[in-house]
Amino acid sequence: MALSPRVPELGALELLLAVARLGGVGRAAAELGVSQPTASARIKGMERQIGVSLLERSPRGSRPTEAGRLVVEWARQVVEAAQALDAGIDALRERRDARLIVVASLTVAEYLMPGWLLALHAVSPGTAVTLRTANSADVAGHVLAGEADLGFVEGPLPPAGLAGAVVAADRLVVVVAPDHPWARRRSPLSARELAETPLVLREPGSGTREVLEMALAPYGGTAPPRLELASSTALKAAAMTGAGPVCLSELAVVEELATRRLVAVRLAEELDLRRPLRAVWPAGQRPTGPARELLALTRRTAGTHQARMAQARALPPKAARKPAGSAERPALRVRPDRSSRS
Repeated sequence: MALSPRVPELGALELLLAVARLGGVGRAAAELGVSQPTASARIKGMERQIGVSLLERSPRGSRPTEAGRLVVEWARQVVEAAQALDAGIDALRERRDARLIVVASLTVAEYLMPGWLLALHAVSPGTAVTLRTANSADVAGHVLAGEADLGFVEGPLPPAGLAGAVVAADRLVVVVAPDHPWARRRSPLSARELAETPLVLREPGSGTREVLEMALAPYGGTAPPRLELASSTALKAAAMTGAGPVCLSELAVVEELATRRLVAVRLAEELDLRRPLRAVWPAGQRPTGPARELLALTRRTAGTHQARMAQARALPPKAARKPAGSAERPALRVRPDRSSRS
């Protein structure tokens, strides 16, 4: 039921209580940090609103009338209830700010989130963070279900029902073992040749696979995969053991490319495998508390991330490390692979 228009606002009730306690409008005004004319006008406005006189005024001060004493008692109960509400809200906010649940795609969780969470700890050391990993489709489901405060996904657009902000940029690369024929090819790999080659891919629903499938859709889509694996670590291991070409995030293979444990295949210009990395949250809402702080940190470090990746691309490959005590191995031999067209 809606309140009657005769019910004064909370600030006016607090002023009335202060006048009754201190014995004067001027003293109440000073305590509440308003001018005496403002306080007097507010008391008179409250009397008109209620329809009764609340104070008896004299040169020695002001005191409640008989009706005013009743209103003061009722006002005290209202103000005390409001103070209890205020304290409860503060407790809820402190509890909210004490924990943060993040769900992120595997690429973001493994290669970007550790640095972001360290930066968050520096500015909010009391926040306990839970990080969960999933592919991009499942990240969206967790955020929509209210199971996470903030999500991070890969892909060109925010998932349906979610708002988002781009926090970093990434690109996919095709990598092979150093003894794979594609490692020595001189001409760029065309989109059609890539589309016709069985690759080692992430599982359906991952942002990495979604971007590749969109890029190759005009060329007939991806061929049936040679293998489907659920992590970048597994993809890299498959590539290094000669299972076939792998398409994955550039973030995941910086070290392997630098040491030539893997080789990036030069792609034709028609292939655009760039993708944004996004923070996402339910549409119509905005991140609050530590989720807002984390989002701000990701945006501030976006430029640093891009500069670091550009620097990594410019570094010449290092010699591949050999295990201690290992003997010299003969030249690498080409393993049979159906993708060995040059």
